[in-house]
Amino acid sequence: MSARVGPAAAACLALPALAVLLAATSEPAVRLAPTSVPWGFTGHEMAARAAHMTMPDAMPSFFLDAGDQLAYLDPEPDRWRERSLTEMDQAWSYDHYVDLENLPPGALDAPDRFTYLKALYDAGLEKPERDAGFLPFRILELYQRLVTEWRLWHAETDPERRGWIEQRIVNDAGILGHYVTDAAQPHHTTIHFNGWDADTPNPGGYTEDRTFHARFESAFVDAHVTQADVSRRVPRRAGSVAGSARREVLAFVQDTFSNVETLYRLDRDVGFDPDGPLRPAARDFAAERLGAGASMLATLWRSAWEEGAD
Repeated sequence: MSARVGPAAAACLALPALAVLLAATSEPAVRLAPTSVPWGFTGHEMAARAAHMTMPDAMPSFFLDAGDQLAYLDPEPDRWRERSLTEMDQAWSYDHYVDLENLPPGALDAPDRFTYLKALYDAGLEKPERDAGFLPFRILELYQRLVTEWRLWHAETDPERRGWIEQRIVNDAGILGHYVTDAAQPHHTTIHFNGWDADTPNPGGYTEDRTFHARFESAFVDAHVTQADVSRRVPRRAGSVAGSARREVLAFVQDTFSNVETLYRLDRDVGFDPDGPLRPAARDFAAERLGAGASMLATLWRSAWEEGAD
């Protein structure tokens, strides 16, 4: 079992320096929901911009014109992270990650988050929502919402009402982007979410530094990764998984998880130092992960539009 501390998710606070300070001083013994922005605002926005650039020309103009808004919305769920507003904060706290090592076999085959949660309780996890997380289900829930909204848009004949639906589509597409981008970051798929878990074997001698999450996805990305680095790792045109989104989302999360040791090995051997000279291998890994998130996001945006036209 890992201890998910408040700042584990990197830089959810608007001031990156404050996020790093919190990550460095928090006690790891009690696992709480993350209170910091995965990928930092910069990484989230770059992924959304890269995804939007790949939309097919046939998509409706309101969506093709919404690039700036979609980029703004990608970090949005972390603007809702406020511990003094308990009801809101707790409602979404565990949607930003999934600790795959803690899941019982077949848990992700559950048809919805509540059946999944029951499987976690049945497996005896101490606090299932905290110890497992809901990230794949949050992505699929928002994807299906987008499909529904596109269907409503196609069926609506009143111009004013159609405009309202367009606003809803852009909003939910932007929020979907946040969780898809989170799912591209290996820290968000593992118990080793902010330094190697101290209660598990560590034969690779990987860091247990409790600032690693923020240092990698916020400070390092801000210092060394550019929009061009991310965009050139995204196909020129979005793919489509219409009709098979669930399978593809789960495969995407598993692929990210397969990069956990690569992330830690690079930190050990190369370093994700925001203040040091650029290390191409470290830069390329961060850009590749953001590019993977952007590619998956673009694919889901296009696929929801296609399914919604059915």
